[in-house]
Amino acid sequence: MTAPRDIPNDLIESLKSLGLTRYEALVYIGLLRATGATATEIHETSGVPRASVYPVLDRLVQKELVSVSHTTPKRFDAVPPGQGIENLMRRIEDDAESARSALERLYREKRPEARGNQEPIWTIYGEENIRARLSDMFLGAERRVEMLVARDLLVEHVLALLGPVPESVQVDIITDTWEGEQPSRFRIHAHPPGAHQKPHTSPGKGLRYESSGIFLVDDVRALVWMGSSGEQPSALYSESTGLVQFVRRYLTSIMEWVGATGQ
Repeated sequence: MTAPRDIPNDLIESLKSLGLTRYEALVYIGLLRATGATATEIHETSGVPRASVYPVLDRLVQKELVSVSHTTPKRFDAVPPGQGIENLMRRIEDDAESARSALERLYREKRPEARGNQEPIWTIYGEENIRARLSDMFLGAERRVEMLVARDLLVEHVLALLGPVPESVQVDIITDTWEGEQPSRFRIHAHPPGAHQKPHTSPGKGLRYESSGIFLVDDVRALVWMGSSGEQPSALYSESTGLVQFVRRYLTSIMEWVGATGQ
């Protein structure tokens, strides 16, 4: 069927993108032009087949776009557009959150054997994607979270992700500088760039923080965040024994040096 000629097709398509069918969009638009319309009147003004009008109206009532009277015959009114769009957006957000939760459960139920004998190292691009992976790592922590991270990166992005970490999980943070009171839940070690150098190392060869970080959770999940000013950050993530052991050894050497120097 075709819509009434004075209804822009772009408007119908926009409403379809918000979860309405074509018939639902036509009926809702028709009701915005009428007050207390009957099903027969809606059929005449919207062009929707008579047999489809009542099922469409029932769905629009469920979607909180239409109100119905308790008279005989029943009469229908459209919810004002501002409230109607808000109702549609809320349904979309609720559906998206339900889908996200279900997908997260499926993701967390993955078994290591599903990967076979491969131990891939993943490259992650973009700040939001890296933050999402870090958040997943922290939420799954059972014993310990360790990191060597630039202070700006720590303050702007990482600390907020540590909030949901269980109290029983030990969190050790090495960063280039820290001023003021430390969060009571975490152990923060101030460690300026190059401070871990041993006497035989060359000047200027110490760690360069920039906007980088190294993260290890429970000695089974490792992430290396790489980036500098003006560039899109990227990260390497893996649960492979090779990368995890490398990060483990590196963090251990830095932590021992921090302890040895009393910082």
